[in-house]
Amino acid sequence: MRGRIEPLKAFARKLRAYMPGLLAHCRYPLHTSVLEGINNKIKVITRMAYGFRDDEYFFRKIRAAFPGIG
Repeated sequence: MRGRIEPLKAFARKLRAYMPGLLAHCRYPLHTSVLEGINNKIKVITRMAYGFRDDEYFFRKIRAAFPGIG
């Protein structure tokens, strides 16, 4: 924004709205294929946990399924 090139400043202003998403991708570089795999595994855990009333246990099972993430 401090530069003198006006098209570059306009581009930076447009990116400002997307900054949280861009930073999140830099911190957690998960691509769509990885996210699809995570969603599928959670869906399987959900089917196996049908009837459980303890939400805390369910979320612990999800965290245990992905030890390196989050």
